[in-house]
Amino acid sequence: MNVTTSTHGTVVVVHVTESKLTYPILSDFATTVAGLVASGQKQILVDLSTVGYVDSATIGCLMDLYRQSHTAGGQLKLSGVQKRVETMLTMTGAHNFLEVYADQASALASFGG
Repeated sequence: MNVTTSTHGTVVVVHVTESKLTYPILSDFATTVAGLVASGQKQILVDLSTVGYVDSATIGCLMDLYRQSHTAGGQLKLSGVQKRVETMLTMTGAHNFLEVYADQASALASFGG
């Protein structure tokens, strides 16, 4: 699986270790994050620093995971978003919902823990 997790205090960081976050990796990613939300994890950071390309299915997936997290009283944030991915987030309006941070350190600090 090209998706791993690590814990930093109360925040679980989901690391995607592929240059493209599309099917079939997207399925592993969605299952991992949805599982974290279902298990009660409230603070999730998705590290996209190695991801240079996402498609519309990925944007939809991120929005669905954001909704699941928000509905459960949690937060889902992104870090390390490359320019091309940022453009997709902006074009689709997803940036209006998803908090995006330049790097993992600033994103972790934003959780206040």
